[in-house]
Amino acid sequence: MSGCGCDGHDLHPVDQVIEHLLSRAPAPPKIEQVALAAALGRVLACDVPAPSDVPAWDNSAMDGYALRAADLPIEGGYLPLAGRIAAGDSGQARLLAGHAVRIFTGAPLPPGADSVVAQEDCRAEGTGVWLPAVKPGAHVRKQGEELCSGALLLTAGQRLRPQEIGLLASIGMAQVPVYRRLRVGLLSSGDELREPGQTLAPGQIYNANRFSLGAVLRSLGMEVHDYEVMADDLSASRDALSLAASEWDMLLTSGGVSVGEEDHLKQAIRELGQLHLWRLAIQPGKPLAFGEVGGKPWLGLPGNPAAALITALIVARPFLLRAQGRSAVMPQPLQLSAGFSWLTPRSRRQYLRARLVADGAGQLSVQLHPQQGSAMLSSACWSDGLAVIEIGQTLQVGEAVTYLSFAQLLH
Repeated sequence: MSGCGCDGHDLHPVDQVIEHLLSRAPAPPKIEQVALAAALGRVLACDVPAPSDVPAWDNSAMDGYALRAADLPIEGGYLPLAGRIAAGDSGQARLLAGHAVRIFTGAPLPPGADSVVAQEDCRAEGTGVWLPAVKPGAHVRKQGEELCSGALLLTAGQRLRPQEIGLLASIGMAQVPVYRRLRVGLLSSGDELREPGQTLAPGQIYNANRFSLGAVLRSLGMEVHDYEVMADDLSASRDALSLAASEWDMLLTSGGVSVGEEDHLKQAIRELGQLHLWRLAIQPGKPLAFGEVGGKPWLGLPGNPAAALITALIVARPFLLRAQGRSAVMPQPLQLSAGFSWLTPRSRRQYLRARLVADGAGQLSVQLHPQQGSAMLSSACWSDGLAVIEIGQTLQVGEAVTYLSFAQLLH
């Protein structure tokens, strides 16, 4: 891609910019060992093979009776009971021919047994039980049925969800190798910004980006240090950026990257490292900056709150996740029915705040919020995702539209 491009009029395709950012992602943070109970949401740093077969031995899939299927005639029959096996029992004697044994879910199958009959299909009679005919292997979890020893369970770069945590517990893994959390310094630019709780003077606004972007970063599993607002002054901007770069893995700023704005932030970046300023074919958004400050990656997002939020989720998120060590970083879009028309083609890809609405038959369609301004966060709160309209695309009600859910974008 081009260098600064500050004076160019070309709009860069969103996918091209994301691809370029991913190619420049730094190596993941160092590996650390954490307790399994603390590993939820962390990024696995090493492949995990199965240390043994899962299950480790043949066991019963339900409460019932274990037997040798060949001991029953086709119409079923009566077998005397030769004992009782509960989960956790071990050292079972071989099952006597022509006998059954009471067994419970998870209990090991005794040698000689090959099948289990569910208790609800049986009838206890004195010292024995009547059982229907059964096929060999019925209701038996075979050794290695789920996993064979040495099989790859999980791969480095996976985000650990509850199901992965449970799987690791099932193989006895108490400590998990994960990447240290990516440490991001978050800064805002603009003399007009004030903190919630302060009194606003004419021309001042509350700093929404500090809180929304910080929440995005924490949702992605990152450690965030929130610096004070940088003053619109070259020396102050340079000092704040230099300090942040010395303390954190990566910097993220909002504001100060649009063409025609005060140039202090951009000039400070140039003096401290490298600046690439791009105009993206995205709405809301368009201005995006990327570079380096003191050897640390830096991303500069737009200042308008909705534009900052959406560019963080669409453009910054893949780069941040890759820097955290994640292997899968791109969201998986859905194709759903549009509950709206889009009749005027646009020159930028649209990310429209939207929600899913079910009709009387339970069919989902994508509905748009009527207000799509780049400063409007209230429409993002109404929404549960983004409808994506490609450059030059038009839509009629009922046609397929691409949809990205916030639930996916925020993890």
